[in-house]
Amino acid sequence: MRIFTVDKIILSPYDIDLSYSPLRKQLDVKTYVLGAFNPGMTKLPDGNLMIMVRIAEALQHPVNEAKISAIRWDKKKGYVLDDYKLDQVDTSDPRKFIIKDFLPNPVFALTSSSWLLPVELSANGSEIIRIHYDKIIAPQKGYQEYGVEDARISYIKGKYYMTTCSVSSERHSTTLYTSDDGLNYQLEGIILDHQNKDMILFEGVIDNKYMALTRPLGSSYFATSPHSIFNPGPSINLAQSPDLLHWKPLDEPFIRPQKKSGQILKLGGGTPPILTPDGWLVLFHGVEKKEEVGIYRTYWAILDKINPQKILHLEMKIPLLEANPGLTSEFREIIYLEDVVFTTGIVKMEDYYIIASGELDLCTRITHIPKSDFRLNPR
Repeated sequence: MRIFTVDKIILSPYDIDLSYSPLRKQLDVKTYVLGAFNPGMTKLPDGNLMIMVRIAEALQHPVNEAKISAIRWDKKKGYVLDDYKLDQVDTSDPRKFIIKDFLPNPVFALTSSSWLLPVELSANGSEIIRIHYDKIIAPQKGYQEYGVEDARISYIKGKYYMTTCSVSSERHSTTLYTSDDGLNYQLEGIILDHQNKDMILFEGVIDNKYMALTRPLGSSYFATSPHSIFNPGPSINLAQSPDLLHWKPLDEPFIRPQKKSGQILKLGGGTPPILTPDGWLVLFHGVEKKEEVGIYRTYWAILDKINPQKILHLEMKIPLLEANPGLTSEFREIIYLEDVVFTTGIVKMEDYYIIASGELDLCTRITHIPKSDFRLNPR
């Protein structure tokens, strides 16, 4: 495991004041912070950093009298609880449960609900300046009834664009928020309505078009040729748009799980692609199969400046980041997942990048990584 000069947990569940929670304004039940993680990140006009942290707020006692409760936001009633009999659900994944009546189609419900919390950091990301509880982003549309998750923020042409995953029975969609100052965001609506967990906008335009990484999901995949270098399964694709609202997926596949990369069976986007002297730098995650959730690690690639479909370098053997147990030892009593680092934010500094990640679906991690680690041609 690599050692970095700055590598720390900047925010944990213990730092969150749930008296500001949008749930508690309507639900008279005990809740707690399951995780404060997977932060989008950007630089504010004054030079400070802002991380948009996913707060997963969970029921303290979801099981009661042979029933389990799910949190759901209703368009008319606000937050409500839905009850299911324990013998009707599968709770093997600690993050959600499956309702057996709908099998073999997997239908899920959640004992937590996610909302987004802007947290302002110092310019180098090493300390918290202010937690902006007055700017919480919570569900406000039917397509967000199970929460708003995993923000990614890209600064393009003087404006901030934030993609999020909105979860509902209506659809599993990508939604777009915009901001002029990096702190106050307006919901623009759905921009991808199929199941897509990691739609991430390039920080810039290419040939007058906006570009994005996507990662379509599904419940079934088809086998690759026995002689193919690729594994089947979720992969990272490219899409382009004239206006950030209407997207056309590119026809050719992009970054796919490779057999030579070992046990990586699933890929997904991580940070917004940013332009470097060598090309577009992309950090992404690869998932190795292990038990129910798997092992999440961060890898990287460099794409051609003019034609990002051309991959100049792809590192899928040696992880850039792995979960670091030494960083979370003080949270041992509340850890519910192992082996997960999920990198979601990047900001350029003079000689290094500030990287923001979710650690164990629990905390927010800040890491400084030298720019020289990603150079194709040493200078």
